[in-house]
Amino acid sequence: MYLEYFGFKEMPFHVTPNPRFLFLSPTHEEALQHLRYGIEDKKGFIVLTGEVGCGKTTLCRKLLEELDSRKEIDTALLLNPRVSETQLLRGIMKELGEDVKARSSNDLLDKINDVLLERIHAGREIVVIIDEAQNLSFEVMEMLRMLSNLETYDQKLLQIILMGQPELNEKLKEDRLRQFRQRVLVHYDLKPLNQTEVQLYVLHRLSLVGSNGQPQFTPRAIKKIASSSLGIPRMINNICDKSLLSTFIRNGNEVNYWDVRRALKDINRLHRS
Repeated sequence: MYLEYFGFKEMPFHVTPNPRFLFLSPTHEEALQHLRYGIEDKKGFIVLTGEVGCGKTTLCRKLLEELDSRKEIDTALLLNPRVSETQLLRGIMKELGEDVKARSSNDLLDKINDVLLERIHAGREIVVIIDEAQNLSFEVMEMLRMLSNLETYDQKLLQIILMGQPELNEKLKEDRLRQFRQRVLVHYDLKPLNQTEVQLYVLHRLSLVGSNGQPQFTPRAIKKIASSSLGIPRMINNICDKSLLSTFIRNGNEVNYWDVRRALKDINRLHRS
């Protein structure tokens, strides 16, 4: 609605995980470096955790873009963690473009081992990324642990990245997962943005859609956005989108504190209904 009014080429505050809009705050940059390090050094298990909407999936898409540009790396992205052990293995094979028939999970595990060995000997690397990993069952996590045991004399056959909400940290503390926990050699917890980073985030998103410096968000508006969003990018997007709409409706040329207040009232009303 406000696209033409502000002269934007596209909506600046979509909540979809588009890596082109990724804002690399210090914590996001550090998280990405941890992921790269775990893959480059073939650490086996890599865990990235963070609150809902903090940017894990966008980071994942950015990482996938980087990995897909490297011809020697094969990737498998699993978005539905509520699967059985057999479904997990079949899902990985499907993502890797393999049509494997097997009678049992053990048979399937053997076939996966053969496929991975063949690719490793051909100079390939394999990276499996599982989103929303806090929803994995104990049995599936045990299967992942077994997958992590697949190795040659000098390297793991695949790198496994688990991305999840803080509940994943609590799950990994369970005594029955202590063997799994010991295999996690890279672990990073994504932090929310502080007020300065929120301002830079907003400017970053606006610049990507063709903003020429207008509209500006006043300091009080940024402060209110930062405190109300708790520094979570998805919440920042929602508040900024509705704040811009408020500014458009009143024919304004800057987003002020009262626009943010109206946006928050609108959001709270939607959540209550």
